[in-house]
Amino acid sequence: MHTNPKNLAIKDFVYELPDERIAKFPLPERDQSRLLYCRNHTIADHTFQDLPELLPAGSLLVFNNTKVVQARLIFRKPTGGEVEIFCLEPVKPHREVQLAMQQTRSCTWKCLVGNNKRWKEGPLKIFFEGGVVTAERDAQQDGHFLIRFTWTPAELTFAEVLERCGRLPLPPYLNRELTPEDRTRYQTIYARNEGAVAAPTAGLHFTDNVMNALQTRGIASTYLTLHVGAGTFKPVKADTMEAHEMHAEQLMVSRQVVAQLQQHLGRPLIPVGTTSMRSLESLYWLGALLLLQPDLRPEELHITQWLPYDTKTPPAATEALQTLLDYMDRHQTEHLHASTQIIIAPGYTFKLCNGLVTNFHQPESTLLLLVAALIGEDWKKVYRHALDHDYRFLSYGDSSLLLP
Repeated sequence: MHTNPKNLAIKDFVYELPDERIAKFPLPERDQSRLLYCRNHTIADHTFQDLPELLPAGSLLVFNNTKVVQARLIFRKPTGGEVEIFCLEPVKPHREVQLAMQQTRSCTWKCLVGNNKRWKEGPLKIFFEGGVVTAERDAQQDGHFLIRFTWTPAELTFAEVLERCGRLPLPPYLNRELTPEDRTRYQTIYARNEGAVAAPTAGLHFTDNVMNALQTRGIASTYLTLHVGAGTFKPVKADTMEAHEMHAEQLMVSRQVVAQLQQHLGRPLIPVGTTSMRSLESLYWLGALLLLQPDLRPEELHITQWLPYDTKTPPAATEALQTLLDYMDRHQTEHLHASTQIIIAPGYTFKLCNGLVTNFHQPESTLLLLVAALIGEDWKKVYRHALDHDYRFLSYGDSSLLLP
């Protein structure tokens, strides 16, 4: 039975993070970052290149192959002032990120607008080589706007428009201007499906060398997609978690991968990053949900924040995954699309994951709660060790392998 994290106080998940410990820039070589290894309450220092040897034999690593899009658009007004539009998520004609990125001619997105007061009326334009993109305000909702984009040449996809005009959205806490190397270094080497506005940062340490070493060691790997939203940086403002609303993120997985996960049950399943972990656990809960409501339509596949804690008798993992496979067969689809608001916090019982590769997260964040759910009170020991031994923190920082 789950104990419910609704009553957790976020102030219990705080530690002192001096600004100079935040890695402002990536290291010259991705796999030269440090790796804190925590297994059975014991901590050891390594470099990331050692990961293949440290993983339990027979592990399956699960990677998130989302790709960060250049979601920041800087429009200059005729008078010279700047208005920044930050694309958060698509609204129409498609809500699904994959489809929205392939949209041509025009689309509407939910956006944040910087310097909105300067935008008196009328459309804004960005001219680029061979074309122009225009932004118009459709509506204002709490804290954000619906912005309608139109562009020429009309046959360009929205992904291509962002690629030509947009800027990479670096995490706010880096507090610096973009450099040319951010374009490559703030993407994983296996990034494929465009749609994230933040990188799945645990994956930033992987190089071809590390990937080859994994294969040599017989460590299998597989990929799913969770489009990381800006909500990943949303600080917890509420005193207890019950009042914190988790952001929703879009998840995509192939039938082949669900089958692979099912076949691997009983052996170590290790997500690379908190987004992969959220995805894997959400897949289990989707199966549990479909077991109770087999007639849900594909667009109703959504895991709410507290579903795992409100479920009285959760099914076995193999049954949950089989239910997903059966659902995909009934709907004759090779890819499952869903959204998830799952919160993984102390009191959560893991259904699929047996460990985690992850960076060091901000105090009072839902990502730190997830780490604490996995390794319990050891999180304090791990973070104390990292602070005492000069580990680098956050997106461009060092890594850890946590095996409870």
